[in-house]
Amino acid sequence: MARNTNGKGFSLKDHLFNEQKVRGLGDRFAAVDVNFNAEIFVEKVMTTLPVLELKQRVVCITEGLEAQLPKDFKKASKIIIKALPPPLDPTKTDDDFGDFIFAPLGEYVVRNGLRKNNVATSLATLQEITQRFSMEDSIRYFINTFEEDTLQELESWIGHTSYHVRRLVSEGTRPLLPWSGRLNIPVSVPLPFLDALHADGTRYVTRSIANHMNDIAKIESDLVVQTLLRWKKEEKQDVMELDWMTRHSLRTLLKQGHSGALELLGYHTKPKITVEQFSLSSDSKKIVPGDPLTFSFTVTAQKNEKLMIDYVIDFVKANGQTKPKVFKLKKIDIQKGECVEISKNHRLLANATTFTLYPGKHRLTLQINGVQHESLDFEIKE
Repeated sequence: MARNTNGKGFSLKDHLFNEQKVRGLGDRFAAVDVNFNAEIFVEKVMTTLPVLELKQRVVCITEGLEAQLPKDFKKASKIIIKALPPPLDPTKTDDDFGDFIFAPLGEYVVRNGLRKNNVATSLATLQEITQRFSMEDSIRYFINTFEEDTLQELESWIGHTSYHVRRLVSEGTRPLLPWSGRLNIPVSVPLPFLDALHADGTRYVTRSIANHMNDIAKIESDLVVQTLLRWKKEEKQDVMELDWMTRHSLRTLLKQGHSGALELLGYHTKPKITVEQFSLSSDSKKIVPGDPLTFSFTVTAQKNEKLMIDYVIDFVKANGQTKPKVFKLKKIDIQKGECVEISKNHRLLANATTFTLYPGKHRLTLQINGVQHESLDFEIKE
């Protein structure tokens, strides 16, 4: 387990970028380039790396490489490719992101190869690196700067034998890729890439496509539903895999109660049901952070229905206003005349990583097939 300099336990930045990793990278370059001094490289990087944050460490290692590699980018590119380890295991099909120590290589390509006369060399280099560590962030600089050349190259990668290269076509063009800058192109531009790749046989690729579609859903929701319907009709992808991709693609729209997304998965937006006895436990009407919010209700069906049951909590923010957050509860197939009792204990964590609890009046609302039903108020005390 990597520990940080304060001795407070696991440190991701120390785990991903440390002296052992830096030395290993330096040794790789020294093995293929007689002019590369691994000891000087390690000394230069480690002088400042321990006090830097994660992304700053990528830049620090990149600067160490820049001090050692030829100024001629094309020559440097050849050395980078020679220094790479063998491609990632081709027999795996998912969750094979690679070693973060190769992230500085993508940073190097962006800093030194983002020029018109180097585009072809840069893209070829990124294609090699991404088979060792995903270049999804680096490729975006080339899309924004040299759109036509880069998109044309990405199109040629659709049939690549490495699923890491095929995944990069989708992942690198995601509209809302986490930890990356935004693209200048409309969300519809990469759609032909997804059309061609959606039938890929590798989950690592199809997971990227589903995440890409979920990104588009936050911008052009109807386009996602229409595309998924078209893919279903084309029958190019395995039925079970496409079903998984569809659900994963629609996860944001389902929480929002988007009618088209719900209908695509077989959920009627106006189910024939009756919701009764919605109530909070006596201990949940006034609670303190750390206590559970306990509620229950019954659902009775007037006809056979497929139900997606969620609940929404309107959380009080620091400014006193409220913001809703949707939580998944249960999916059920209910028969005509059947009555189902449902209860839930939702623990309101005092130290959640995604949001802070503030005292005040909150609201709990049932949401079934995207439609909100009854609401109950409860109070979080100091």
